[in-house]
Amino acid sequence: MGNEAATLLQRRFSMLLRVKKLDDYYVHVVVGVIYKISIQCFILVVDSLLVVQMNYSRFLTSVSAARETSPIRALTAIMLKSPPSLISLAGGVPNVNTFPFKKASITVNDGSVVEIGEDLMRTALQYSSSQGYPALLSWLTDLQKSCHNPPTLNYSPENGKMDVCVTAGSQEGLSKVFDMLISPGDNILLDEPTYAGTLAALRPLRCNIVKVPADNHGIIPQSLKDILSRWTPGDPKTPKFLYTIPNGGNPTGISLSTERKEAIYKIAREYDFLIIEDDPYYFLQFTKPWAPTFLSMDVDGRVIRTDSMSKILSSGLRIGFVTGPQPLIERIVLHVQTSTLHTSTFTQVMTSQLLHQWGLEGFLQHVDRVVDFYRSQRDVMLSSAEKWLTGLAEWQCPAAGMFLWMKINGISDTEKMIMEKAFKKEVLFAPGNGFLIDKSKPCPYVRASFSSSSPEQIDQLPCELKSAPKLAPKFAPKSAPKEALMPGSETSEPLQQMMC
Repeated sequence: MGNEAATLLQRRFSMLLRVKKLDDYYVHVVVGVIYKISIQCFILVVDSLLVVQMNYSRFLTSVSAARETSPIRALTAIMLKSPPSLISLAGGVPNVNTFPFKKASITVNDGSVVEIGEDLMRTALQYSSSQGYPALLSWLTDLQKSCHNPPTLNYSPENGKMDVCVTAGSQEGLSKVFDMLISPGDNILLDEPTYAGTLAALRPLRCNIVKVPADNHGIIPQSLKDILSRWTPGDPKTPKFLYTIPNGGNPTGISLSTERKEAIYKIAREYDFLIIEDDPYYFLQFTKPWAPTFLSMDVDGRVIRTDSMSKILSSGLRIGFVTGPQPLIERIVLHVQTSTLHTSTFTQVMTSQLLHQWGLEGFLQHVDRVVDFYRSQRDVMLSSAEKWLTGLAEWQCPAAGMFLWMKINGISDTEKMIMEKAFKKEVLFAPGNGFLIDKSKPCPYVRASFSSSSPEQIDQLPCELKSAPKLAPKFAPKSAPKEALMPGSETSEPLQQMMC
């Protein structure tokens, strides 16, 4: 048995024991089966025991449930799969001979060249499938299989078989997921502070955002369960989903442990809600091995995962992708059909050519180089913060991502300090209240990004932050507190941890 297969088996079997609570006799019978059938067959057996039949229709809004396939978009999909000999008078597509672009050669950092020849350029400049450019979609599907090996890979479509849709960045994916699931008055769960773009997308939908307490390790599973106990089983107002950023949370830099993810997933099964795993910093984790994802644990088909190429290839490409159960991905694709039609074909083709040229191994080597860069940037930021802000601010070492989340001692709200004082010194931080559910509340935190500034500039920023509010001893506590609470948390532990 290979190491990967053994690890996969161990994870599946452990989950089976927890979920099904098998007695000793059943355990011995199941273990005995291993010697009679192949490892992959055994994994399928375990998955079949674990699976819960999902009723996806109960999560959909009336608008999403009413979406139907655009007949013209359906014709486009047929044309993409047809041989060149097909004579089509069906689609309202422009004649490619009128396009001014002929071909392109794009030089990569390593000196290699991505070629888009004349024939491929014709494809790149034309309408494409709403679900995604087929070659890119295939590569991304294989990436998800390799990185997460979702249990739903071999399910039937109606039972939540894993599917993928390319979106114009993960933000479009998130927005369409929210539109698919949220009706006015619905209850949804998330931990705070969180990504400001998520809060901006949620507020106009008039849902009730229920804050789940978190500490310096992310969502507290018992607190989540305590909140859910307010609803009785079958209550239509039970929260539809939990939204979280599991790796390198924006703005906190915090990552959920595997144990907490497993506990949260178990609670999701018990109370039948979806998990939206917004993971743009998955490939920016600073330590290996990378933690298992909710998608890798998803035996039911209740996880919707959003990924982004913005942080590792280019934010301007606007390439993101949503992974989840096919019945829900289908709803997202139908929404794309009537909004953007599809993500830019040209950027999809360019990205696809690069990824196929690299292969999975080359892609992961590139990811390692990107991680090395951001880890170095983070370490410079931590060193500078320790030098200039010890005793004046508190922080935790980011486990992934691009941000340092700092609490400024002796100040109840940082927005005025940043906008009126730090900005005048040509230094800009993100005020903490922008990441709160109620952004009108005062917040003593700031988010500092270490992604794009030079090491010299990073070293200067905490010094400017120190001088901007004139943080003298009379403004700071006589002795800096040894512990600090994350906003909304119920437990505390040392926040300033410089050793990563």
